[in-house]
Amino acid sequence: MHGRRNSRIRAHMLDLAFLRHNRDLVARAAAQKNVAIDLDALLALDADVRGAKSEIDTLRAERNAISAGFKSAAPEEKAELGRRAKEAGAKASELEAGIAAKEEELRDQLLRLPNIPWDGAPVGPDENSNVVIRTEGTVPEFAFTPRDHVELVEMNDWADLGRIVQVSGSRQYCLKGRLALLETVLMSWALTKIAAAGFTPITVPALVREEAFVRQGQFPGHKEETYQLPNDDLWLAGTAEVALTSLHSGEILDLSNGPVLYAGYSPCFRREAGSAGRDVRGLLRVHQFAKVEQFVICQADEATSAEWHARLLGLAEELLTDLEIPYQVIETSTGDMGLGKFRMNDIESWVPSLGKYRETHSCSTLHDWQARRANLRYRDADGKVRFAHTLNNTALASPRILVPLLENHQTEDGRVRLPKALQGLMGGEYL
Repeated sequence: MHGRRNSRIRAHMLDLAFLRHNRDLVARAAAQKNVAIDLDALLALDADVRGAKSEIDTLRAERNAISAGFKSAAPEEKAELGRRAKEAGAKASELEAGIAAKEEELRDQLLRLPNIPWDGAPVGPDENSNVVIRTEGTVPEFAFTPRDHVELVEMNDWADLGRIVQVSGSRQYCLKGRLALLETVLMSWALTKIAAAGFTPITVPALVREEAFVRQGQFPGHKEETYQLPNDDLWLAGTAEVALTSLHSGEILDLSNGPVLYAGYSPCFRREAGSAGRDVRGLLRVHQFAKVEQFVICQADEATSAEWHARLLGLAEELLTDLEIPYQVIETSTGDMGLGKFRMNDIESWVPSLGKYRETHSCSTLHDWQARRANLRYRDADGKVRFAHTLNNTALASPRILVPLLENHQTEDGRVRLPKALQGLMGGEYL
C-alpha cells in the first residue's frame, strides 16, 4: 500500500530540495489538510536566499584572492586592490544583513508545510469526513431515564461545579469525596498499566518554552489555543507530548535495542479557543485536566511505525475495555488530522446522555515530520545518522473519561457501579 516512492517523500518532507522537485505533491497535501500556503512564493524566496548565498561566496572568494596577491602586487596596484577587496567585503556584509530576514521568513514558511497523509486516510475538509472503522462493546439499555454526569455528581455531592466558577471562571471543575479519589486512582491505574507494557513512566511540567511548541508542531499555527505567561517567557502545554518531544532534542539516540517509550503524566491546559457554546455543561471540555500520554521515538521504518501505531491504539482500547465503556475507533480525515500527522485514529466513547460517541483518545503517527523540527536523531545499522519517527496516543485523560464512566455505569437510584478493574482499588463495588 505504501511504496518506495511515498516512503522517500515522507523522509524529505521538510527538505527544500524535495519540495523543489515535488511541488504538486506538497500542494495536494496542503489542499487536503486545509493549509493555506503559497508554495510559489516559498520557492521564490528559497531561490532568492540561495542566490544571495552564492553571491556572498563569490564575493568572499574574490576578496580572499585579492588579499592573497596583495603582497606580491606592484606598489602602484595596491591601492586599487585594496579598494576592490574592501568593496567586495562590504557588498558581502550587505547581502548577509539582508539575507538574515529572508532566512527567518523561509524557516517560518517551512514550519507550516504539512506532512503527507497516508493513502488510507479519508480525504475531506473536516470531522464530517471521518470514518468509523470499528465499534466495540455494548451500548447500555436502561430500564429508567438515565441521568447525565452533572446530575450524578450533584446528587452524590461529588463536585462543586457552581462554586468553583466564582473562584476560577468558566470551564473549570472541582471534584470532591469519592470522585476526587477516583480521578487520582484512574491516573495511577493507567500509568501502571502502560508501564507494565514496557513504557517508562515520566512526569513532565506543563510549563515549557515557546521553542518546545515549535518542535512538537503546535506552533506557529495555534498560539491562540494556548495559555501564555509573558512575564516568564513560558507557555502552558496541553499535553505531555510537548515536553517529551524536546526532551532528547539534539541528541543522537541509541535505538538498536528498541524505541524510546514514555508514559508521560502531566497537568494539561487548553484555552479552548473557538469552542464558545460547545460542551459548556459539566466535565467534557475544561481548561485544566490531567493526562497520561503514550509517546514513542522509533527507527525511521514505515513498518515499525505502523506496528507501534497499532500497539498504542491497542493499549488505549484495553483500558476502555477494562473500564467497560463502549467505544468506536475512527479513521480521521485529512482535514481533521492536523498539519504533521501521517495517520490519526480517534477513539470515541459512548455518552448515554448525549446519545452518541465522544472523543476520549487520539492516536497519531508523524513519521519524521516532528523529529526534523525537534532534531531527534539516531544512528542506523549502517552507521548513518537519521531522523527518527515519533508517535503518540492518549492513555487516559481526566475529567473527560469520567463522563462516560459515570453515565454508562449508573443505577436507577443514582449510584455508580464501578467496573471490576477498579473495585479493588476503590474498596468496593460502588463509587
